[in-house]
Amino acid sequence: MPTPEQNYQQVINRLQQACDQAERAPQAVKLLAVSKTKPAAMVETIYRQGQRSFGENYLQDAQEKIDALQHLTDIEWHFIGPIQSNKTRPIATHFHWAETVCRDKIAQRLNDQRPADMPPLNVLLQINISGEDQKAGIQPDEVDQLAALIAQLPNLSLRGVMCIPENTQDGAALAQQFEAMQHLFQRLQQDYSSVDTLSMGMSSDMALAIAYGSTEVRIGTDIFGARS
Repeated sequence: MPTPEQNYQQVINRLQQACDQAERAPQAVKLLAVSKTKPAAMVETIYRQGQRSFGENYLQDAQEKIDALQHLTDIEWHFIGPIQSNKTRPIATHFHWAETVCRDKIAQRLNDQRPADMPPLNVLLQINISGEDQKAGIQPDEVDQLAALIAQLPNLSLRGVMCIPENTQDGAALAQQFEAMQHLFQRLQQDYSSVDTLSMGMSSDMALAIAYGSTEVRIGTDIFGARS
């Protein structure tokens, strides 16, 4: 079996190939290594390969890793799971990014609970771009209202949008959703100078997402292996 280090290099190669095909510079797309359920030692292994940004879905698991890896002073933690009211304080205290903000109340709590000695928390709006009832996220027509709220909260920095598209093999449907996200992102960029991040694309659809302007892809299993 390939090692996590070998997996990581393969993902980097695929990302570079996708950027080449889309005629984009590789540095234009950030790799977020989704380290949920994986131990701190494995995160540090990938960190030693040059990776700095890690995504976590589960708060208690993430806090244990953040504590264990405090000596890695330039590591960047992204919270990418559902955000409930009782989770906002530890997210505001321990993370650099919150990628799944989709309610006014959550945005306000993250702002109010962000420690004064920390820089503003980077925030992405989660968009339910496929319109599926079971999916979290706001509808595209709700973006302007939530963006306007976040933009005036001093302890948050509005950085962009993210989505989890429909789980489908239909490339045309995925392309339609990614294109809609690209338009939303470009419109926000016109209104807010802080907006620079379009987070979409995972292992199976990374190349398509990059073709539609993704600036961050979220890759877990292809780096770390199946969930333990």
